Amino acid sequence: MPKAYWVVTYRSVKNPEAWQAYAKLAATAIAAAGGRFLIRNKPAKTYEAGLNERVVLIEFDSLDQALACHDTPAYKEALKTLGTGNVDRDMRVVEGAA
Repeated sequence: MPKAYWVVTYRSVKNPEAWQAYAKLAATAIAAAGGRFLIRNKPAKTYEAGLNERVVLIEFDSLDQALACHDTPAYKEALKTLGTGNVDRDMRVVEGAA
């Protein structure tokens, strides 16, 4: 069974305090759901239309596990803490190559 990944790219962080509170709760929720952080950093170099903002890549053992993590009460609480309008980001769940 292929692994799955959360791919998160940030365009901007408008409220660093809200983002930091979210990040602390989200890291705990993701680890409890079996997620492993592979990348949590700004790009070393950007090309084309890339932005020099934070990129997060999280690995899960399966697509079902990746999807289920997003719907856990703990991750929902992290999202609630983040609030709306505090960050501008894109999140995708992608299944890896078999």
